[in-house]
Amino acid sequence: MDARRKELGDFLQVLRQRSAPQAFGFPAGSRRRTQGLRREEVAQLAGISPTWYTWLEQGREVNVSGDVLTRLARALQLTRSERAYLFEMAGRRDSEESEPVDDAAPAALIALLNDIGIPAYIMGRYWDVLSWNKPAATLFTGWLDLPQERTPNLLRFVFLEPLARTLIVDWETRARRITAEFRADSRTRLEEPALQKLVEELSQASPEFVRFWKQHDVLERQGGQRDFRHPKRGLISYQQVTLHPVEQDQLKLVMLKPIELKGLVRKPKAALR
Repeated sequence: MDARRKELGDFLQVLRQRSAPQAFGFPAGSRRRTQGLRREEVAQLAGISPTWYTWLEQGREVNVSGDVLTRLARALQLTRSERAYLFEMAGRRDSEESEPVDDAAPAALIALLNDIGIPAYIMGRYWDVLSWNKPAATLFTGWLDLPQERTPNLLRFVFLEPLARTLIVDWETRARRITAEFRADSRTRLEEPALQKLVEELSQASPEFVRFWKQHDVLERQGGQRDFRHPKRGLISYQQVTLHPVEQDQLKLVMLKPIELKGLVRKPKAALR
């Protein structure tokens, strides 16, 4: 039996057994032989065949559609994490995953920025920079330290601001990678009007963005060394770390830990004996 099908069946069984019948409009009663909902009751709530649902729990090789998974998720009142896991185990893409969600960063997360002594900022699902701390404004001088007419956006900064080409060391390599990371991060949102509008804006204003975007490179956003040529501090390097809040994983808390640049010391060759 396929491991994912078995995991899906076991997961559905646990969800069903932990569900109180009275919470779903069924009498609890003392005649129930099993804890929680019956298979027939779950099937009734989801509007599917009891036999077909039984096969799902048994891990049989059945072709389950995204629509059925959506009905099961709603019928069993799954949390966001449980729903995502259900679709993942079934090998299906959740169509509701691409629906716009609130990009507002939690107040506690914004307040945390002021307690971070290194450059840090919060990005939304379209890579708008929603909030940042003073070290980040100091690093991105000429951008985040200035009054903003609209919410700043990392892609607009990289491709549309001349400052970025001097601030970011090896701009072309970084810009190409950022484009690939954004495409990977946006894979479930490509049909959203706001994303299409941003891509169109960048495409009209930046030939480099058009070239990189058409390459269809896809890279997960990773940490690593980030080098900058600061107008006041000269060459500076950071180790980038990106974290996601559990309840709003479309947000990113990006932190840049300074790296001390040390000169290379050439070791003397060993004497011949």
